[in-house]
Amino acid sequence: MRRFVFFVSSLILGANTLSAQTDTIKFVLSLEDVIDMAITQSSAIKYVQNTNVNYYWRYRNYKTQFRPQLVLNSDLPNYNNTTQPITQPDGSIEFKQVSNLAASANLSLNQSIPALGTYIYASTSAYGIRNLNLSETSFSGSPFVIGFTQPLFGYNWMKWYKKTEPMVYDEAQKRFIEDIEQISLNATYRYFNYLSVQTNFTLAENNLRNSLDNLKISQTKKELGQISENDYSRIELSVLNAQKSLNQASMELKNADFELRTYIGLKVDRQLELVIPLKMTLFDINPKLALDKAKENRKESTYYQRRLINADRDLAQAKSTTGVAATLRGSFGLSNSADEFLGVYDNPQKDRTLRVSLSVPILDWGKSASTVKLAETERELTIFDVNKDIEEFNREIVVQVEQFSLLKDQLKTANEADRVAGNGYLIALRKFQNGELSITDLNIALQERDKAKRDYIYSIRSYWVAYYQLRIFTLYDFEKNANITYGNPML
Repeated sequence: MRRFVFFVSSLILGANTLSAQTDTIKFVLSLEDVIDMAITQSSAIKYVQNTNVNYYWRYRNYKTQFRPQLVLNSDLPNYNNTTQPITQPDGSIEFKQVSNLAASANLSLNQSIPALGTYIYASTSAYGIRNLNLSETSFSGSPFVIGFTQPLFGYNWMKWYKKTEPMVYDEAQKRFIEDIEQISLNATYRYFNYLSVQTNFTLAENNLRNSLDNLKISQTKKELGQISENDYSRIELSVLNAQKSLNQASMELKNADFELRTYIGLKVDRQLELVIPLKMTLFDINPKLALDKAKENRKESTYYQRRLINADRDLAQAKSTTGVAATLRGSFGLSNSADEFLGVYDNPQKDRTLRVSLSVPILDWGKSASTVKLAETERELTIFDVNKDIEEFNREIVVQVEQFSLLKDQLKTANEADRVAGNGYLIALRKFQNGELSITDLNIALQERDKAKRDYIYSIRSYWVAYYQLRIFTLYDFEKNANITYGNPML
């Protein structure tokens, strides 16, 4: 008996210590605070921002590919000292020691025309060589040349690239907003996980405190012979169970604390206290509005279009590689040679070229036809898959809106049940302390109160999770009636 009294005293001292810890200054956070930290300072947001920067520079690189390019190519110098076969005037070949020093430069302005697949250029070049054996120098060059390359009946990759690359960037911008909203949702999960554990810890503290009070009252009743040994033993067991629950809740709270701090990048070394987010706007959402905004803002809409364009592109490429392929090349310019460099530009001669290259398959054992048929069937499968994905996407949005609407009634019911169960436990506790209620009935009231409290927290969690999931599905803020936008501080 003395050991147990000493143990009870220790529990009371521990309870007082817990109370003292509770009185210390805590770092109070709301759900909005946690989400703001997650989307501004967490490692997850840094990854999302860096990914968005990568797509930004990819798009910038794409835009520069179709702008004029000024390129200088040169060999400065080009020294050669070797034995080479030299053709003689009579047609014979003799090996001679060749030693020369050459230099060349070519400045060209290049431009592509994506709509036609045409490549045009304008250039100027000069070439000089000095024969070191004979101490002779000569020059040649083309003061001005313009030319073009035009594929005929071929695959114009530039035209398709111009179609799809802006769509890739548009998807990246929408994915950037969606990923930030996903971070908000992940922070919400961790917030309510901590809040649930915090609630369990608070309940466990209160239960232990009430159990100790009940034990004191029971000791007095036992001395007066007003309580049986069996009931007294059960009250002692309730104290031990309350202490066990508090220990378990304390460990879970540490784990939840570490997980939350790590995710949102919180550096403050103070005990956290989360506030139950009760300021909720229980509004109705128009399913048609939600679906329209999802089609407008989500990356899937652009992605579905790009898949169809890619299927058409693959079919066009298959047809172009199986039929007649031709390339037209032409150029016009001036060229000359002289013993002096400036002589190259004195009365240069006209240069003209025009060439058509053809590739005609004659016998391929049905390879061309099968290649085209394969591309056609893959295009049909893509169309089927896209239509199926669109239907699934639309259905998912409507179901999400319906689930969100149902949570309003569930939240109101859980709130009322929490209030009733809390009042019922207080009444049962007073009756037990007055000797009007058994410990069994008190434990039942305690379990009902704890369950109602946890159910209420879970209902609030379900509401906020559904709310942020709906924001992810639509990228639309239904409270502000505006599309969700975020800036990237790294750009």
